[in-house]
Amino acid sequence: MNLKIRRYRWSDLDTILALHQICLAQVGLFPGDGVYYDDDFPRIQELYLVCGGDFLVGEVDGRVVAMGGLRPIDCGLAEICRLRVHPDHQRRGHGAAMLTALEQRAVALGFHSVRGDTTLRQEAALALYARQGWREISRARVGDLIVVYGEKRLVPAAVLDA
Repeated sequence: MNLKIRRYRWSDLDTILALHQICLAQVGLFPGDGVYYDDDFPRIQELYLVCGGDFLVGEVDGRVVAMGGLRPIDCGLAEICRLRVHPDHQRRGHGAAMLTALEQRAVALGFHSVRGDTTLRQEAALALYARQGWREISRARVGDLIVVYGEKRLVPAAVLDA
């Protein structure tokens, strides 16, 4: 089953919100825990697309099974967030494919670095970021959760090809 990655469309909203909720419930995160939030979903156009970022979805057989957002922080730094893969499609490389696509998109948009966060509960995400060359920059306690913040310096493809 090949993952086809494309840009978010407004018609994806209900599907990606459900995907977000399923994935966070899988690791015991829930509304009101201090980490879980979903108020940006109705504003994807404004918060991700119009301001110089992007939001990607991954489909298998026409069904959205993965997603990830790229939100500008400043002219050289973007946040990768909302990286999710449906539990039925995990451990197939879809998370790595989405993260790679988001990093490539960040380079194309002119960003030099990306940042993101996850929790200690999200062990698969922590392992993915480590495999992809991210480094931990800090940790913080939020309620009962430990949030792990990471970053990666991006290398333009032209430099890699040289």
